[in-house]
Amino acid sequence: MHRPARFLTASTLALAAASSMAAQKLCVFDFLGTSGDAYGMSKDYAVAMQRSGVDLELKAYTSEAVATEDFRAGVCDAVMATAFRTRQFNAVAASSDSLGATTIVRKGTIDMAGTYEVLRKLIQTYSTPSPLVTKLMVQGDYEVGGILPIGPAYPFVNDRRLSSVEALAGKRIAAFDYDKAQAVMIQRIGAQPVSADVSNLHTKFNNGLVDMIAVPTLAYKPLELHKGLGTKGGVDRFPIMVVTYQSIFRRSRFPEGFGDASRAYWLAQFDRVLQLVKTGDASIPPAQWVDIGPEEAVKYTLMLREARIDLAQQGLYDKRGLRVIKRIRCHVNPSDQECTTKSEEEWK
Repeated sequence: MHRPARFLTASTLALAAASSMAAQKLCVFDFLGTSGDAYGMSKDYAVAMQRSGVDLELKAYTSEAVATEDFRAGVCDAVMATAFRTRQFNAVAASSDSLGATTIVRKGTIDMAGTYEVLRKLIQTYSTPSPLVTKLMVQGDYEVGGILPIGPAYPFVNDRRLSSVEALAGKRIAAFDYDKAQAVMIQRIGAQPVSADVSNLHTKFNNGLVDMIAVPTLAYKPLELHKGLGTKGGVDRFPIMVVTYQSIFRRSRFPEGFGDASRAYWLAQFDRVLQLVKTGDASIPPAQWVDIGPEEAVKYTLMLREARIDLAQQGLYDKRGLRVIKRIRCHVNPSDQECTTKSEEEWK
C-alpha cells in the first residue's frame, strides 16, 4: 500500500531537483550592459548550453565588482568577468593574464600571431576532457567554464614620450586594488600606482588624473579614450598581457560534465572573438600608434618575465599555471633563450 506513496515522493524529489537545475543564473559583466559584445556572446552561449540540459538565465552587470560578489554570495550560479576578478575562484586559469605570459617576441619584434597562438593552445589544453585538466580547472566548488581573449592590454599614455621604462619613472599609472601584482609592477619601475577600477579607469585617464592606463583596444571607442590621448598621447604597440574573460560556475548547481561542454564551446568561439579584437585594433587611428624599437621590446620582455617570476614567488601568481604557459610559449617559439632554462618550470 505504501509503494505508490514512496514512488510519488521519489518522483517529487526528482522533479524538485530538476527544477533547481532548470534556472541557473549567469551574471555577465559588460561595461556596456546588454548592448555589449560580452553580453551578446553570452546569449549565444546560453542557447548552446541548452543542448547540455542547462537553461541559463542571463543578468547583465555594468559593475564587475558587484557581479563577482553576487556570484560569491550565491545570487549567481555562474559569472563571466575578467581574469583580474575571477583569479580568486581559479588561480591556474587566471595565470593567462599574468604579465607578459603569452607574449611572443621574435628578433625584437612583437609577434602577435604567435602570441595569439600561445593563448589558443592554452585554451585548447584547458578544454581537453581529462582528469588532469579537471583537477586544474576545479577549485573547491568552483570550476572554469571557459576562457576567451578580449585583446592585448596596450599602454595608453597621455604623452608619446612615455614609451620607455625610464620615462615612466614618477608617472601616475592606474592600478586595480584587487590585482596586487599591478601595483607591485608599477612600483618596480619607479612609477606611482593610482587606485582604479574597470568602471572608472577611463574617466581618470580622460580627466588627466593618471598618465597611463593599460587596456585592450576594444575599449578605445566606447570609453572615448581619444580624450585622454589628446594631441600628445599615443598607444604603445607592446602588449603587457592579453586580457581574458573567464567563465566560472558553481559545480553543485550544474550537471556532471557541464564544464567540459562549456569549455569546448568557448574554445570554438576563439576565432570569432579574435576578429572582434582585430576590429578594436583597427579603430585606433594609425597616427596614434607608437612603435617600440627592438632593444626596448627585448628589455620589456625580460623585465616582465623577471617581474612575473618574482610575483609568483610572492604568491600573487599561480606557479602551476605559469608552468603550463611556459611550455606552450616554448612550443610556439622554441628558439627563445628562455627555452634553454628551467625558469617557470622548476620553482624553488
